[in-house]
Amino acid sequence: MHFLVLSVICSVLVSVLLKLAPRRGVDIAQAVTWNYLAASVLSLLLLKPSLASLQSAHTPWLALLGLGVALPGIFLVLARAVEGAGIVRSDVAQRLSLLLSLVAAFLLFGEQANGWKLAGLGLGLLAIAGVSARSGDSAPAAGKGWGWLLGVWAGFALIDILLKQVAAAGTPSTAALLVSFGIAFVLMLGWQLYRHLTGQCRLTLGNLGYGLLLGLLNFGNILFYVRAHQALPHSPATIFASMNIGVVCLGALVGVLAFGEKTSVWNRLGLALAVVAIGLIARGTF
Repeated sequence: MHFLVLSVICSVLVSVLLKLAPRRGVDIAQAVTWNYLAASVLSLLLLKPSLASLQSAHTPWLALLGLGVALPGIFLVLARAVEGAGIVRSDVAQRLSLLLSLVAAFLLFGEQANGWKLAGLGLGLLAIAGVSARSGDSAPAAGKGWGWLLGVWAGFALIDILLKQVAAAGTPSTAALLVSFGIAFVLMLGWQLYRHLTGQCRLTLGNLGYGLLLGLLNFGNILFYVRAHQALPHSPATIFASMNIGVVCLGALVGVLAFGEKTSVWNRLGLALAVVAIGLIARGTF
């Protein structure tokens, strides 16, 4: 289970870095760019994907391009959510994106509904409402944070749907990740060069270092999650539920204890419902 623990820690530390970035004067867009450079190199060296599969006529290049755009996009949205709504609510919204993924699985991929999944879906929707509720902020700030939380929720669901399309086409996940990370890096680098040349934001070594650290943790989350499934191949439900519940709970502890984030009764109720919803969906999925 140590792989699972490491994956949870890496996931929450990504949110911590996003939370600290504005305080340290880090340009998020630059950091996200270098994050994908690190993720691309680490994917190539550690996952060793076979690129021969990409020569197939059935390679879903449109979905891979969509991932290349959506991945950095959701990173930028997550950064705004963490800044405006906090780590606690952002991590819950990220994990509850599986609700929209579940609906898409019913409608687009022919997955069968059952009582466990539907119960988890219902509780999850209530959890989203609770987590998105105001937590003592001023009305404008609360409303702004609420919008970014919905962006996190929908964005991560979109990424999951695109990954399902790639998997359905038979493209190996490791090759798909490498290509998606590479596309994301190229697109983001082009944007950063434009910003640099037009004087909007200069490229700096500080942003480079911060982004590489962000990429190391981001890739660590993925790598350790894969290793956890490989170590416990007959316990996918345990890995799935433990990962999502672990991130929700550890994120809540870090947000409240380390950053003093305030949560309302509705937020805490939403947090509890999220844990139950994830457990129910895991029970009905595996």
